[in-house]
Amino acid sequence: MKKLIFLSVLTMMLFSCKSTSVTNTKLDRTSQVAIKGNWVLSSVSYPGSEYIKVNSFQIADSKCFEGSSWKFISNNNKGNMALEKANCPAFASAFTWFVNKEGEFVLKLLDAGEKAKKVKEGYVLKLANQSETSFQLIDKINVGGKLTDVVYQFEKLN
Repeated sequence: MKKLIFLSVLTMMLFSCKSTSVTNTKLDRTSQVAIKGNWVLSSVSYPGSEYIKVNSFQIADSKCFEGSSWKFISNNNKGNMALEKANCPAFASAFTWFVNKEGEFVLKLLDAGEKAKKVKEGYVLKLANQSETSFQLIDKINVGGKLTDVVYQFEKLN
């Protein structure tokens, strides 16, 4: 009898622990619809940018993202982006994205022909200062044991 009670309590504890994964949260449709359209990543800024380099999204130096074009489609949470800056690697990719109720922007870069459900890794950034014509995505990086904000500034194209 004691074993049965113990197993019951153990089972209840296991099932009552709920995951707080960003992918399990509700979507912020209003923020998503406001991001819909064509954008340019106008600047990338962070403290110490003149001394340290940041490899953004494991693709290229963060400064290579300045001037990159991004298209966000809100009704199916897909999009594409392209790096086109001189002296930087040429890169283009489709992606999936969403904004959750906590203001977190979740991004998964996709290889050609790859389905989003097959991609197990992505990026979680903070959505900030959103308006009709601009928004920021903020990433946290570790610099010398201290968390530092990398701010990606987006401007809407007409």
